[in-house]
Amino acid sequence: MLRAHAENFASDMMQRLADEVGPQRFKIWFKGATSFALTDGIVNVGVPNQFVGGWIERHFADTIRKTAADVAGGPMEVAFSIDPSLARQLRKKQPDSQMEYASNNPERVAREMKRSGTQPPVTLCKYTFDDFVVGVSNRLAYSTALSVAEQPAAQFSPLFIHGACGLGKTHLVQAICHKIQTDRPELTSRYLSGEDFTNHFVFSTKSGEVDKFRNHYRNVDVLVIDDVHFFSNKRGTQQEFLHTFNAIDAAGRQVVMASDAHPKMISHLSENLVSRFVSGMVVKIDPPDYQTRVEVLQRRAAKMGRDIPAPVLEYIAELCDANIRELEGALLKLLMFAQVNQKPITRSLAVQGLRDLIQRTAKVVRLSDIETVVAIYFGLTQADLHTSRKSRTIALARSIAMHLARTHTDMSFPEIGRFMGNKNHSTVLLACRRIGRQLEADSRVRWLTGRGEQERRVREVLSELEEQLGRPTAAA
Repeated sequence: MLRAHAENFASDMMQRLADEVGPQRFKIWFKGATSFALTDGIVNVGVPNQFVGGWIERHFADTIRKTAADVAGGPMEVAFSIDPSLARQLRKKQPDSQMEYASNNPERVAREMKRSGTQPPVTLCKYTFDDFVVGVSNRLAYSTALSVAEQPAAQFSPLFIHGACGLGKTHLVQAICHKIQTDRPELTSRYLSGEDFTNHFVFSTKSGEVDKFRNHYRNVDVLVIDDVHFFSNKRGTQQEFLHTFNAIDAAGRQVVMASDAHPKMISHLSENLVSRFVSGMVVKIDPPDYQTRVEVLQRRAAKMGRDIPAPVLEYIAELCDANIRELEGALLKLLMFAQVNQKPITRSLAVQGLRDLIQRTAKVVRLSDIETVVAIYFGLTQADLHTSRKSRTIALARSIAMHLARTHTDMSFPEIGRFMGNKNHSTVLLACRRIGRQLEADSRVRWLTGRGEQERRVREVLSELEEQLGRPTAAA
């Protein structure tokens, strides 16, 4: 039985963490910079930005997990997410933010990272090919990744895997490193995120260790970069990674990358990088089919040592069709619901325990998610969508974003308008009607990007964006 209720879980976590990490570190990294919520059996850690989230995850994840287990009364899963309200709060109330702390104290940060073993960033590759569930939606990506792991640089270099969040990209690229480290220990492989590469580059520049940084990444046999879309709009990092990529490629070695978007759909990415990324094998992972979802749940339950009736797993697989994380989250919630109510797990209990999930599955997209994917798709920034500029590309992207917001969120026209740059409700209403008419007429739309004019049916544009959002298409 859980000892903590959702309403006091956050305050209990804060009090316990202050004792665990000490007042100085708590003030810098947690106070006003994190939020905690217990939802569906998962501890959601809200952070203001990726830098802070990455630092906290690398340095305090184990502490958070242990503290959460103590507070909640049982083992907890931990997930990190960006909370825009924390970013605003940090800018207003805490001018000496973590990013400024790192920038103003490069030597101290470097020492701390070195003491903690995270300079350069080191990530343990825990996923393997053996525990990856292969289905129609991911078979090509799996086969290509396995081929790279068995024979690096023999055929598919670079390898670029893309797809929506929670579909297994990280699993596959970590599995590549894991297999190489296990089967080919004579080869040097490095796995890290795009954010880690960026932060390490910045720290190395400030501490005068750029040559050491370059030697660390350019003299490897296999370099794996996850979440490479983080390089968007970071010119210095892009230039450095281009040289790193070229050095590895010229030496006949392997580069592997993963991203939420196709290389050509990552906004503000240099043409040179795009051309390098698409010069090898680009493969997409789609949402899992029904049979794959059932097998994922079977394996997850077996790994947890739980014998769950097949009808229950099949019900969850029917309910959750967006991604693997949603599946596993539903399973964890059901297990906790059964534990709290001290009832055996049956299909009827699953219907009862996941009732709110049924209501939410079609409405889980946030406006910030929509803005992100739309901006990437049209080669813009989120700030562009908030401006009053009426260029053809910005006007189209803004209308598409408003249509998606109205379709996939519960926000009203005024709420959508306020979020998207304080537009009035009539602007949103007219944009939605315009896209609706174009859908009915099966119209084609045109827009300009750095790669020239693009032309697609509006129905196709919406379907691709909805797929990236992990939602069933409403444009079909």
